[in-house]
Amino acid sequence: MNVTAAVINQTNAPYQLEELQLSPLQPDEVKVKVVASGICHSDEAVRVGDGPYTFPAVLGHEGAGIVEEVGSAVKGVKPGDHVVMSYAWCGHCPQCRHGHPSLCHDWIPLNEGGFRPDGSAIFSKKDGTPVANFFSQSSFATHTLTKFHNLIVLDKKMDLRLAAPLGCGLLTGAGTVFNGLKPAAGSTIAIFGTGAVGLGAMMAAKIAGCRTIVAVDIHDSRLELARSLGATHTINSKQQDALAVIKSLTQNDGVSASVDTTGQSAVMKTALDVLAIGGTLAPVAVTRHDISFNTMRDLVASSRRMIGVLMGDAVPQTSIPQLIDYHQRGLFPIEKLVKFYDFSDINQASQDSASGATIKPVLILDKSYRP
Repeated sequence: MNVTAAVINQTNAPYQLEELQLSPLQPDEVKVKVVASGICHSDEAVRVGDGPYTFPAVLGHEGAGIVEEVGSAVKGVKPGDHVVMSYAWCGHCPQCRHGHPSLCHDWIPLNEGGFRPDGSAIFSKKDGTPVANFFSQSSFATHTLTKFHNLIVLDKKMDLRLAAPLGCGLLTGAGTVFNGLKPAAGSTIAIFGTGAVGLGAMMAAKIAGCRTIVAVDIHDSRLELARSLGATHTINSKQQDALAVIKSLTQNDGVSASVDTTGQSAVMKTALDVLAIGGTLAPVAVTRHDISFNTMRDLVASSRRMIGVLMGDAVPQTSIPQLIDYHQRGLFPIEKLVKFYDFSDINQASQDSASGATIKPVLILDKSYRP
């Protein structure tokens, strides 16, 4: 089957729409007609070389679409189902069985290996060149093959164009708060960076009942949106000293939790410094930058902690329906974050995401879709 896909042919190259061959369905695979796909910072990080990858490749890991065909070994999913695609996990390692699939022992080969376990490619060029996939999903294609564990079946009343970003960015932000930091009602939190991940974390902090929610960014328009979504205080860190302001807001105590979504060394250090005694920082950005600190002074003596929270430590099959429920109740307004782009405008959408012009670009691959 021929499909149209946005292909990256080498590091730091633009996306090129190409016609690729989709391989035959294997018994444990599901063929999905992609309706929409969010663009995530992780796609850009791979494209520009922040993370090593095999090229040519089809990226995209925030896809939503309609099931067209299922393999003979697939259960629980049928043609016609509306689905969101998230990350891949094996389902049988100790971490998966204990409810932490984002810590799957096979995370790297399943999500970043580029090819099936048997080494075959899902996509190939007309000359037979194999094309790597991403997150066992590759949603920057009009059709793709994925696995059952990647899929979350939705009520068909949910707009797939709004559901798509739940597969990674918003799931990561909200899950970092709900599953990683687990703030107590009435607690305080600072969130550095108000892109999709940061705003997902911020909306989750509001749902969790945090008393003080501080949003830090360098874009006034994003900070204005953050305030409308629940931030109690906003700081433009180009104009104000975030550490000084947060200390002042908390009677010099600091906040009980912080989230960094920027991946910038200086910002990550500030996100650590604003913590109160016993506070916890979750740095969640995909970045090439490191954070420098004095273990005794910054962590041990103050009982502060830093935690890793990959993909929000979320089980997509339960967490995404939960976020949709919050959305339907007006508590998680995804529509305020997204801007729709035609699939052919993927490079512009990618640039707008990287520059901060758009919080969450969503590519429309099936213009005929109507919710």
